[in-house]
Amino acid sequence: MKYKNIFMTLFSFIFISSSVFANEVTSDRLKNADSEPQNWLTHHQNLEGYRFTDLNEINRFNVKNLKVAHTIPLGDIAEGSGGLGNHQSTPLVKDGMMYVTGMWNVVYKYDLTGKHPMLLWKFDPESDPDIMGSPVTRGAALYGTAVIINTDDGRVISIDDATGEMNWETQVVSGQYDRLRAAPLVMDDVIMVSNTSGDQGARGWVAGFSPVDGAELWRFWTVPKPGEPGSETWTDADQVAWRTGGAALWVTGMYDVESKQYLVGTGNPSPMFDPEYRPGDNLYSNALLAIDSQTGNLDWYFQYTPGDYLDYDEVGGHIIVDAMYDGEMRKQVGHFGRNGFYYQLDRTNGQFLKAEAYLDNIDWVEGIDPKTGLPLGYKSGQVLQEYIAGGAPRRGGGPIGMCPHLQGGVNMWPTAYNPKTGMHYGAGMEGCSEVEAIVTVADEIDLVDGKVFLGGSLSSTGRIEGSITAYNIKTAEVAGKYMHPAANYAGVVATGGGLVCTGWVDGYVTCHDDKSLDKLWEFYTGTNIKAPPISYSVNGKQYIAILAGGTTSAGWLNLPETEGLQFASTLYIFSL
Repeated sequence: MKYKNIFMTLFSFIFISSSVFANEVTSDRLKNADSEPQNWLTHHQNLEGYRFTDLNEINRFNVKNLKVAHTIPLGDIAEGSGGLGNHQSTPLVKDGMMYVTGMWNVVYKYDLTGKHPMLLWKFDPESDPDIMGSPVTRGAALYGTAVIINTDDGRVISIDDATGEMNWETQVVSGQYDRLRAAPLVMDDVIMVSNTSGDQGARGWVAGFSPVDGAELWRFWTVPKPGEPGSETWTDADQVAWRTGGAALWVTGMYDVESKQYLVGTGNPSPMFDPEYRPGDNLYSNALLAIDSQTGNLDWYFQYTPGDYLDYDEVGGHIIVDAMYDGEMRKQVGHFGRNGFYYQLDRTNGQFLKAEAYLDNIDWVEGIDPKTGLPLGYKSGQVLQEYIAGGAPRRGGGPIGMCPHLQGGVNMWPTAYNPKTGMHYGAGMEGCSEVEAIVTVADEIDLVDGKVFLGGSLSSTGRIEGSITAYNIKTAEVAGKYMHPAANYAGVVATGGGLVCTGWVDGYVTCHDDKSLDKLWEFYTGTNIKAPPISYSVNGKQYIAILAGGTTSAGWLNLPETEGLQFASTLYIFSL
C-alpha cells in the first residue's frame, strides 16, 4: 500500500507538471497567437496589436440576439481607501481560464469551463492607496507558468499561475512620480515595463526585466539628459527642464518578431501647456520609438509633433502590418494620431509614408507635410513652435482654442485591425477644447508630493461626442465613420464575424457592422465604461467580455445626462 501511495503521488505530480507545462505561454506561442482564436494570450491579442479574433459564431447576422451570459462583480471598491478610479484593463484568456486585473492591481483567476465562472484564486499585491490615489491599471501578461503584473505604486510582480502565490517582486520606482499602469509585455525572455506618469513631473523611461527573478536588464530614458543624443532639443538656458520632461509611455506597445523591436509611443513633454518652460523640439516626446528588446538601444524614432503644446501625445496603438503602398509591399506601422491624422510609417527605419485626416474638425494645423510627416508650419531650430498663427499657448496670452479636443481623436484606447480586410478601426472623441498657459515660475509647482505638472489650465468647449473610424490600409484612406452621442474611452475589438464592438462613457456596449459601421446591437450597463472588450471561446462557444465601472466623465466631457451614472466594478460577459 505504501508503494502504491508513492506511485500515485508520483503519477499525480507528473500529471500536474505535464499539464502546467502544456499550458505554458512560451515566446513561440505568443508569436503564433493568431492560431489560437479561442484564447486572448497577450494584451493586444497578438504581438502586432490587432485585437482581432477569427471567431465568427457571433456575427453581423445574429448579433442582435446577444445577451448577458455572466456578470462578475469585482471587489475594487473595498480593496483600497483612495479614490474610486477607473477600469481600463484587458482580461486575458488561456485554455478556458480568465485573468482579470482590478483597479487596485488585484488579479482574479476564473475557470470558465463550467456552468458559471469559478474563482480559482485571487492575488492582492496590497498596493499603497496613499500613493495610488485614484487607481488605474490596464492589465497583466502571461509568460511561462507565471502571471506578470505592474502595480500603480511602482512594482513588477510575478505570480505563480497554478497557485496564485507570488514568485518574486521588484520595486522599480517609488510610485510617487512614476506610475506603472500599462500592462507589461513579455517576449524573448524580457519583461517590458514603462513609466506612465509623465504629467507628475517625471522623466519617461522604458525598461526590460528578467522573467526569472525580476532583475533589471536595461533602461532607456525617453527624455535624454545633457550630453545624450537628443538632449540638444531641450534648449532652456538653465538645462533643468529635462528632469521633469514627461514623454511617458502610457500603454503597452507592439512587438516586431523579426527585428525583436518593441514599438511604443510616447506622451507629451511636461509641463504640457507651458512650452516656454521647456523650449525646443523636446525629444523623445510625442514619438514612436523602436527599441531593441535585448539591449534597450533606440534603433529609430519618428516624432509626430515636435515641441507639442496641446497635449497631442502619441501613446496609442501602432499596428504592425505588411501591406502594399504606392505599388510596393512595405513593412508598415499604422497609427491613429491623437492630433487627428492617421499615419503610415515604414517600420524598418521610421520613414514617413502618409498622413490622412480622420477627424471632421482639425484647426490646430493646416496639414501635414507630405514629404516629412511634420506639421505644416514647423520650423527647424525654432525653440518655440507655433503651427498656426495664434494657435500656441503663451504665458499671459489667455486661452487658446484647439480642435481636436486635447484628449484627441483616438487617445490611448486600443484600436483593432482586421488582417483579412485591411481595415483598421479607432474609437475616440470628436470635439474641441481650450488651454491656457498660466505658470510663470517653475517653483510654483510643488513636485515633491507628485502633483500634476501641467503649466496651465484646460477646459472642454461644447459637447464632446464619440466616433468609430475605419481606415483602409490597402487604399490608404478613411473608409467610414460612426458617430455616438458620448465619447469613447474604451477602444475596440474586431472579429471574423464582421463585427466591431466597443463600450462608451455613457454606459453602452455596442457592436457594429465592420463595413458600414452601422450599429447592430447595444446593451446598457448603467455605469461608465473605459475598458476595451475582448472576444474568446470556451467549449466551442464564443463570448464577448468587457469591464465596466469607474468615476463619471460627465463634468470633464460636458455630458450632463451621464451625471447620474453610479460607480460600479463589474465584468460583463455576453454570448448568443
